[in-house]
Amino acid sequence: MSFNVLIVDDSSSMRAVIRKIVAISGFKMGRCYEAANGQEALDVLSENWVDVIISDINMPGVSGLDMLDHLKADDLLKEIPVIVVSTEGSDERIRSVMSKGAKRFVRKPFLPEDIRKILYEVIGVDNEGRYCDVQEPPDGGDF
Repeated sequence: MSFNVLIVDDSSSMRAVIRKIVAISGFKMGRCYEAANGQEALDVLSENWVDVIISDINMPGVSGLDMLDHLKADDLLKEIPVIVVSTEGSDERIRSVMSKGAKRFVRKPFLPEDIRKILYEVIGVDNEGRYCDVQEPPDGGDF
């Protein structure tokens, strides 16, 4: 099983770095979408389903915090786990981000094995990317 990821950062080079780190981490990534700010992310989400969002905080236009507010207000989108990555790491900033619905806060830079573990945790799967509580039918059928 693979998972669709949305990376939101105003720096195209940072988006590329995050994408590469996620890819080399061993995380089973399907499609990877990118957005330069919160509004672009919301536009991507209006046309595509993603399993997890990795987002910076400070971006022009709609910031990461504003995007979290929009997600939290939407009955469908509020279920998508958001991991905030930032160089800012004060306790106050972390509390603010978490109170707005983020599932994790990760300080840049981060290691591939750390991000893989966090991605699987927030999605709710084991270290191999499998849902733990789903049992296969004994006859191999779909129902």
